[in-house]
Amino acid sequence: MIENPLYPAQITDALRTVRYPGSGKDIVSLDMVEDDLRIDGHNVSFSLIFDKATDPFARSVVKAAEAALRTFVADDIVADIKIKSRTPAPAAKAPVLPGVRNIVAVSSGKGGVGKSTVAANLAVSLAAEGYKVGLLDADIFGPSVPKMFGIEDEQLYMHEVEGRNLIIPVEKYGVKLLSIGLLVAKDSAVVWRGTMASNTLKQLIEQADWGELDYFLIDLPPGTSDIHLTLVQTLGLTGAVVVTTPQEVALADARKGIAMFRDPKINVPVLGIVDNMAWFTPELHPDERYYIFGPDAAVRRMADEFGVPVLAEIPLVAAVGEHNDSGSPIALGDTLSAQSFVHLARMVIDAVDRRNRDLPPTEAVAMKK
Repeated sequence: MIENPLYPAQITDALRTVRYPGSGKDIVSLDMVEDDLRIDGHNVSFSLIFDKATDPFARSVVKAAEAALRTFVADDIVADIKIKSRTPAPAAKAPVLPGVRNIVAVSSGKGGVGKSTVAANLAVSLAAEGYKVGLLDADIFGPSVPKMFGIEDEQLYMHEVEGRNLIIPVEKYGVKLLSIGLLVAKDSAVVWRGTMASNTLKQLIEQADWGELDYFLIDLPPGTSDIHLTLVQTLGLTGAVVVTTPQEVALADARKGIAMFRDPKINVPVLGIVDNMAWFTPELHPDERYYIFGPDAAVRRMADEFGVPVLAEIPLVAAVGEHNDSGSPIALGDTLSAQSFVHLARMVIDAVDRRNRDLPPTEAVAMKK
């Protein structure tokens, strides 16, 4: 073995014996040894440069270089070999909504079960509890949030935030709101292919100034569709709330919705089920209950089947629809119906807290072909 002192040429000659896999050439002739060699006794440091930061052979080449130095220079040599790349590693993708703490999808297996009514009143109730709330109407083909909040004639504006032009959500009742219904004439039908609808949804999420939010609610279309897939690929959802009525046909579709979120490729926690229109109570006889859509036990059996809670049982009251039509969600008042939505909000808060305590953050789905 060569005794002290060590010389740069000895290091270079040893490294000429190291071949880059598949090339037939050594790492010196390939200009992979950077000109930053340092020698201190038998301590040697230098860098190896690879074309890509993700070079699959980087570690094995470093090991081969260390072995060559021990074999051809000194068996007690200590080599500190750094890995560099000519092409820097891609920067980590910034989170889509960095100021949003919790993202909750409000979903239903079928239409007509009051999903948007639940989403609107849940948003208002959370805001009344002191939280910063946003509501995105992602029901591209049947947007109802503008009507429910009385903002059908609102104009959308944009402003610049850190060099980007972003849509400013409309704010009402303490809730930031956006809907495709604000981008098209209110009497016009939205006749789009799935790709166009998905791109519009992404725009409303990524190109809007949602700012700091405690809860970002997304009112999804009924069923399972491209919109749902776009959502879980764009955002890591904190969880989903599934809305149903006690009818067996509604429960059958709700099961499909829960199964979608629990699919291993999607893996979004289901926070619980909302039993909407659970019973009818006549206004003049508030103590009477008529289960016109079926017994409440049916929803609880389904919840037990999936191991999720029933977050709330919302009664069927004519005033709920009247408030929707007037643009003032019933949760703004202090009726028994309003209190049922306040109860729902508090149950959702508890469910989200448990989910965040017990489970890791959900990541956006990387769908594989």
